[in-house]
Amino acid sequence: MIATLAALPIALLASGLPVFLVFLVAVAATLAFVLPMPPLLLQQVVFGGLDNYALLAVPFFVFAGDLMGRSGIADRLIKWVLALTGRIPGSLGVGTIGASSMMGAISGSSAAAVAALGKTLYPQLVDAGYGRERSAGLLAASGAIDIVIPPSIAMILYGLAAEQSIPHLFLAGIIPGLVIAAIMSAYVVMVAIRAKVPRAGRFDLGLVLSTSKSAVWGILMPVVVLGGIYGGFFSPTEAGGVAAFYAMLVARYVYRSMSWGDIVRAAADSAVLSAKILIIVATAGAITWLLTTQGVPQAITSWLQAMDMSAVEYLLCVNVFLLITGCVLDPTSAILVLAPLLVPVAAALGVDPIHFGVIMTVNLAIGMFTPPFGLNLFVAQSVTGVPAHAIYRGVWPFVLVQIAALLLVTYVPALSLALVR
Repeated sequence: MIATLAALPIALLASGLPVFLVFLVAVAATLAFVLPMPPLLLQQVVFGGLDNYALLAVPFFVFAGDLMGRSGIADRLIKWVLALTGRIPGSLGVGTIGASSMMGAISGSSAAAVAALGKTLYPQLVDAGYGRERSAGLLAASGAIDIVIPPSIAMILYGLAAEQSIPHLFLAGIIPGLVIAAIMSAYVVMVAIRAKVPRAGRFDLGLVLSTSKSAVWGILMPVVVLGGIYGGFFSPTEAGGVAAFYAMLVARYVYRSMSWGDIVRAAADSAVLSAKILIIVATAGAITWLLTTQGVPQAITSWLQAMDMSAVEYLLCVNVFLLITGCVLDPTSAILVLAPLLVPVAAALGVDPIHFGVIMTVNLAIGMFTPPFGLNLFVAQSVTGVPAHAIYRGVWPFVLVQIAALLLVTYVPALSLALVR
C-alpha cells in the first residue's frame, strides 16, 4: 500500500497530471488492487470530505479578495501604504511589503495579492531603480506573507485537517506574519542604502490624510472581520460571508466602481477558483482517510519515538521536508495530506499544534515563491513579463531572508502563542 501511495503519486505528478487527479488515481488504485475494500467507499469519502461547515469560508474569502482587486480597494490601500513609507530608504520596496500584508489581512490569497500588486507596483519599482529581476522577486516573495496573516485560507484548511481552533490559528499567525514583513523590510532597506536607491518621496501629512480617507473602507475591512470573530459576533465561516458582503457594498455603493453585472462576473470567477481549491480538498481528504484507517500516522509516531528524536531535531527535519514539498505542491494539497501525519508526532514531542500550524504555513508560504514550481513565480511572470530564469535570480535573496524568519518562528514559540495564551 505504501508503495502505491508514494511511488504512484510521484510518477503521476512528474507526468504533469493535475494534483487532484494524482490523489484520486492513487486512492482508487490502492482500493482496487491492494486493499480489500469496496471501490464505492471512494465516492463516499470524497464527497464526505466536503461536508464541513468551515469550508464555506473558502469561497467567501476568495470572492471578497476578487472584489477588492476589481473595485479599486487594493489600489487605494497601496497608495495609503506608500504615503506612510515615503521617508524610509527603499520606501517603495517597503511599501510593497506593507501593501501585500494589508491585502493578506483582507483576502488571505497569495496569488491574488501578487497579481493585484504587480500591475500597479512593478513599473514603479523598475523606474525607482530596483531592476526587473529584483522587482519581480520582491513581488513574488511579499505575496507569500498573505497566507500567514489572518484571515488565511491555509490556516482554515490546517484547522480542519488537524482538528484545531481556526480563531486560535488566526491569532497565532498575526505576530509571525508581521515578523516576516519586518525582516523582509529590513533587508530591502539595507539593499536600498547599499545600492543608493532613491526614496519614493517624502512624508507628507496632507497626503497621508487624503489617502487614509480614500482607503478607509479597505482599512476597516480586517477590523470588521477579525473584530467580529474575536468579539464573538460571528464564526470564521460567517466572517467570510461578512467580508464578501462588505466588499460588495463598498464596490457598488461607496466607490461605485462596479456594476451588478461586474459583481456577478466576479462571483463566477471566484466560484471557478473555489472549485479548484475544494476539489483538491475532497481528493486530499481521501488520501488522508486511507492513511489514517491503515494506521500510518501511528506507525510514523512509533518509529520516530523509537529513534529518540527531540522536538528541536524533529522540527528541523520537518522544516527541510516542507520547504522541499512546497516547491512542488501547493499549500492546500500539502496541508491536507501532511498535517494528519505530522501533527500527531509533533504533539507527542510536546510541540503545540497551534504553533506547529504556523510553522507549517510559513514553510509552505516560502514554497510558493521557491524555484522552480512556486505558484507566485508563475503569477509574477504573467503580470510582469519577466522571464522565469530572471525571476529565479531575483527571488533567491528573499527565500533566504524568509528562511531566517522561519527559524525564528520555529524556535521561539512565544511569537505564535503569545496572543493565543
